[in-house]
Amino acid sequence: MSFYILIGAILAFLAVAFGAFGAHALKDVLTDHYATVYETAVQYQMFHAVGLILIGILMSKSLFGPIPLLSRAGMIMLIGTIVFSGSLYVLAVTQIKVLGAITPIGGVLFLIAWVLVMIAAVKFGK
Repeated sequence: MSFYILIGAILAFLAVAFGAFGAHALKDVLTDHYATVYETAVQYQMFHAVGLILIGILMSKSLFGPIPLLSRAGMIMLIGTIVFSGSLYVLAVTQIKVLGAITPIGGVLFLIAWVLVMIAAVKFGK
């Protein structure tokens, strides 16, 4: 089993759980602004959970064996998800605005991860 497929599936599961929690348990707690922040965290977590699953599939189907670029992309995407979505979840719930300064670091990690996927596609694509 691919590590990234498993991690992606766990993150997707958690995105659904966090989304339901936000929609039900937090609906009367969060202001409209912070509810939107929370929803953004859920959306980006799900997008990148699917990205991790795709990386895992690509790595398992590679005729070239393990592709270090994809492995690096997966790890960077995982860290980016934790930093980006994690900081937004905490920001939404605590309303500590300084946490918003951490979120772009996760966004940059997402960009780096996707660039590595592009490079791997060009380098190893048929």
